[in-house]
Order: sequence, then C-alpha cells, then structure tokens
Amino acid sequence: MADPFDAGAGGILRQPKAVWATAGASVVAFMGIGLVDPILPSIAQGLDATASQVSLLFTSYFLITAVAMLLTGFVSSRIGGRRTLLLGLAFVVVFAGLAGTSGSVGELVGFRAGWGLGNALFVSTALAVIVGAAAGGSAAAILLYESALGLGMACGPLLGAVLGNVSWRYPFFGTATLMAIGFLCITAFLREQPKPARKTSLLDPIRALGHGGLASAAASAFFYNYTFFTVLAFTPFVLNMTPYKSGAVFFAWGLLLAVFSVVVAPRLQQRFGSLKVLGGSLVLLAVDVLVLGYGDHTTAVVCTILSGAFIGVNNTVYTELALGVSDAPRPVASAGYNFVRWFAAAAAPYFAPKIEEWTDIHVPFVVAAVTALLGALVVVVRRNALTHEAEELETAHATEDGVTVFAN
Repeated sequence: MADPFDAGAGGILRQPKAVWATAGASVVAFMGIGLVDPILPSIAQGLDATASQVSLLFTSYFLITAVAMLLTGFVSSRIGGRRTLLLGLAFVVVFAGLAGTSGSVGELVGFRAGWGLGNALFVSTALAVIVGAAAGGSAAAILLYESALGLGMACGPLLGAVLGNVSWRYPFFGTATLMAIGFLCITAFLREQPKPARKTSLLDPIRALGHGGLASAAASAFFYNYTFFTVLAFTPFVLNMTPYKSGAVFFAWGLLLAVFSVVVAPRLQQRFGSLKVLGGSLVLLAVDVLVLGYGDHTTAVVCTILSGAFIGVNNTVYTELALGVSDAPRPVASAGYNFVRWFAAAAAPYFAPKIEEWTDIHVPFVVAAVTALLGALVVVVRRNALTHEAEELETAHATEDGVTVFAN
C-alpha cells in the first residue's frame, strides 16, 4: 500500500491548490466547534447567563447541524459541491459576525443556529470535494481531511482564548474574518466538479439507516457523541480557569486528538482490527471521564487532555465504519449517520449542566461514562453486522471513484 505521507506524486503533500484551499477552510470550520470552549464562563458573565443557558450555544448549533444533514445532499446534488461550499461559508461569515454583536444569550443562541446550518453545508461537502480534487486517491485525501479536523479542533480553543481574553465577542469576529478568507480562496482556486448522475432526495439518508450495519454504527456513535460533547461543552465550567489556561488545556487536548486520529489510529487498526480498537477506546474513554468527574483539579486537567487521544481514535474508526459498512452511496450513508449522531452532540451540552443542577457536579460524568460504555456495547452486540458487511464492501469502496462526505 502506498504511503499517503509520501511527498511524491499523489502524496498528502503534493495536492492541487483547490485541495489546499478547501482543507484550509475546513480547519477554520472545525475551529468553530471548540472556539467557544475557553470563553464559556466569560460569555456567561458578560451576558448574565447561567451555565445551562450558555450551553445552548452548542445545543442550537448541533441541533441545526443534525437536521441540516438531510438537506446537504439534496442541495449539493442540485447546485454542485463548489456552490454548496460557498453557500455554507457565506452563512458562517454572516452568522458568526452577528454572534459577536449579540446583546443577550438568546440572540447568541439564535445566531449560533444559523452558524450551524452554514457549517453543516460546508463540512458535509468538504470531504467530497477534497476526494474529488485530490491527487493520489482517497487515502491521502481522507488523511488530509482528518488532519484538518484535528488541527481545527486544536486551534479553535487557542484562538478563542487569545481573542476572548480581550473580549468574548472577538472570537466570533475572528472566525467570520477567517471564513471570509476561505470563501475567497475557494472562489479563486476551486473549479466546479461534475454533479452526481442521480439527485439525492431528502429521505434518502433516512432510508439508508434501514441497513443494519449503518444503523448500528450510527447508534454506537450517538452514545459516543454524548460523551464527547460532555467533555467539550461541560468541562470548561468544571475546570473554571481563565481563557488562556482553558485554551491551553483544550489546545493540548486537540493536539492529542489530531495525532491519535491521523497517526496512531490507523496503526492500531492494522494490528488489532477496527472493532477491537473502537471497543477498547470507548471503554478507556469511559474510565477517563469517570476519573475526570471525581478527581481533584489537576486530575481533571490531565484527564481532559488525555480524552483527546481516545476521541481521536474513535473519530477515525467511526468515519471508516460510516463510509464503508453499507451499500448506500457514501454521501447518503454519511448523511444518515450524521443525522443520528449529531442529536447527541446537541443533547449533551444541555443535559450535562441540568444534571448537575438536579444532582451534583460528579453525576454528569457518570452519565457520560455510561454512554461511552453503551457505545462499546453496541459494537460488541452488533459486531457481525459491522464486520461482515464492511469486509464485503471494502474492495468495492477501495476502487470506487464516487464521493465521500463528512463523517467526523
């Protein structure tokens, strides 16, 4: 197998300008997910809001993202990938800028919802465009996309901390500016790709979930995402640090996520198999968040950073399962998978602080540990569907020239 890191023709470092422009904009898009992490306490203070109210910034964002997954294939199959990317970027620029002008937490939550729609249109199309425009096949393209995801998740909290230390409004203006630059780069360097022969309907992703393997992957990812976004959205309130210190913690978390997603996960999969790696990583993540919830402050910081390693591994394996386990077209399968799992990303930021209000600060992490174990249980119980059908399709997908879409 060719090394995708090879700097020669077709390697990850030898890609057309269109690929680099799309990957660069993807970095900024993923930065938007963790951007508000270090400034959540500052937003709460600046807008006189509670932790549960501020957590709605994630809930509105991901709830709209989940629903929009049914729209992305419908839109891109009609207007093309390039125009879909630009439409998504335009939404992000407008709503991120408006978010910085918010006078109340309600306005900010509403603007984040519009931002979520733009981000869904962009990220659900970005991988498809990268794969279509990349040199060297899908391996290098997916690796480049995973690298963009990890870099964005790492740099988002750092940018949020630097700009947020001046004002909680500045990270939103910064994101709008960077996405505007991405808009210009894609306009200049990316040509329109051929539209698919068959237009995607709004119900195609739902129909795809009738496949047992894909439904199992989506169900497991649903439980995992609840754990993931409990760490991302609730932990900043538990750590209760300055924007700089919180940004540093989540920057280290993001670096581990990037390294384990791109470098470590493929090697573990090759040695132990995808399902064993996924099940083991989910169990270790459950242990990690449980210790995070009951440990002292230093332990909580260490466990927060360490969780990035398990999350990075899980992201990579889930991506491959979602894109390879069913016989549905990859864009359709991925849209259905993301439709299910993003609902958990919307639920966790809302319920974690509510659970704390109803009980104590430890219980939200107990719930997060249980959901990670439930994700592992689905993998174990449904391993035959996930393994057998994925193996049957592996060869076909390896030579397929079709497009793939965002699964992380």
